[in-house]
Amino acid sequence: MPPRPSAFVDTRVIYCGDCLDQLRKLQDGCVDLIYIDPPFNSNRNYEVFWGETKEKRAFEDRHASTEAYIDFMRPRCVELSRVLKNTGSFYYHCDWHASHYVKVMLDQIFGAGGFRSEIIWQRTSSHGNVGKSFGNTTDSILFYTASDEYAWNQAFIPYSEKHVETKFTGVESGRPFTTSDLRNPGVRPNLHYPFTASNGVTYQPHPNGWAVSKEVMERYDRESRLYFPKRSNGRLRLKRYLDETKGEKVQNLWIDIAPINSQAAERLGYPTQKPIALLERIVQASSNENDIVLDAFCGCGTALVAAEKLKRQWIGIDISPTACRVMAKRLKDETTLREDEKLWKVGRGFVVRDLPWSVEKLRKIPPFEFENWAVIALGGIPNKAQVGDMGIDGKIFPVSAKPDAAKTPLFMDEWYPVQVKQKDKAGRPDIDAFEAAMMREDRKKGFFVSFEFSSDAMTECDRFFRKEHRVIIPLTVKEILEEQIARKLA
Repeated sequence: MPPRPSAFVDTRVIYCGDCLDQLRKLQDGCVDLIYIDPPFNSNRNYEVFWGETKEKRAFEDRHASTEAYIDFMRPRCVELSRVLKNTGSFYYHCDWHASHYVKVMLDQIFGAGGFRSEIIWQRTSSHGNVGKSFGNTTDSILFYTASDEYAWNQAFIPYSEKHVETKFTGVESGRPFTTSDLRNPGVRPNLHYPFTASNGVTYQPHPNGWAVSKEVMERYDRESRLYFPKRSNGRLRLKRYLDETKGEKVQNLWIDIAPINSQAAERLGYPTQKPIALLERIVQASSNENDIVLDAFCGCGTALVAAEKLKRQWIGIDISPTACRVMAKRLKDETTLREDEKLWKVGRGFVVRDLPWSVEKLRKIPPFEFENWAVIALGGIPNKAQVGDMGIDGKIFPVSAKPDAAKTPLFMDEWYPVQVKQKDKAGRPDIDAFEAAMMREDRKKGFFVSFEFSSDAMTECDRFFRKEHRVIIPLTVKEILEEQIARKLA
């Protein structure tokens, strides 16, 4: 187990709630790296989750004004700056709607001297019709630090083919190489020495001096790393082999990380999901192993997964119960961690705190949020759209499910439909509608979730089985909360 990074803060915890409230529970200066990708809708959570068409609404429709958005974010960013260590880094992910206003706000909080860079990430390809303007295809990621002493691990990307063809023109033993100057960029009197190389030629230093000491120069010569000029007045240079270079240093224009598209393997359906490669670059660059990474608007948990894979500690916060359950499932699917209190206490698991785990609270959350909660609690996948579900709110794919090669290698034909009703007592009409959906989809087994079921509903489930040999399994919210559903899910 890695050592506990802090005696004052718990890590590998997902908190459900407003980050303004959750952050106030944390100590000053306890986090090494913060990344946030806050939504423009300050009260998002329920309505836009997987509602991709809603996410495309105009900015003005989702928020009263830019001023309201900044007023919402300011106290949360103040709290984030408070919990950030003096050696910590802060990344704010936004787009064209308010990035310039956000920067002014962050300059006020962190000080203008805390600003390091505005990263421009190409989040989508060109649009077909942008009207009388240029297409907005990029996001901004504003990078700040609490001081000049912060973690930094330089990121590199491979050289382009064109760069390799034009720069690495030399070849030695099948290894392409380029050459670099051996003169010192500044004046270094102690490096002014003539050097007699193994080819018998004595080379005079540049007026600034050599870039390395005589001992290093001799080692380069022994290792055949020196490139001898063909001209008599040429300068001695250093060979740099392509297979030994780290590549090109990453600058602030990121066009090499593809966005999440409809065919992406990592796609969960979350409308603002970011690619794991994007978060891995940020976490790798601005933290070290066992550092604490915080995402206070963590959505589907990409930052948490990146932090875990890179051996960092992490804390996640999101106001949406559905998002918290989604990221918990994702952590279990994509990492070795398990959601378990006992394993968490010994550093091998994670926990989710402050979820509305009571019948009373679940009665009060919005219907679509309730549907998502129920489907995910059963281990299923909710529908992406709130309307047009044709009586099916989600699907459960059994462990034995395999792709149907006759149709398409990616299509899972074995699945069970889930219908959810946020009502005190589901009746026979509700069951009748679900029966029609099962018949239409030719499903032999389905699950129906409600708070309770009328006797007529239970009788109809039994009649449906005897007549059609199709099973409807009624599940109450209480049974799900008390995890008494194993026998019914068999």
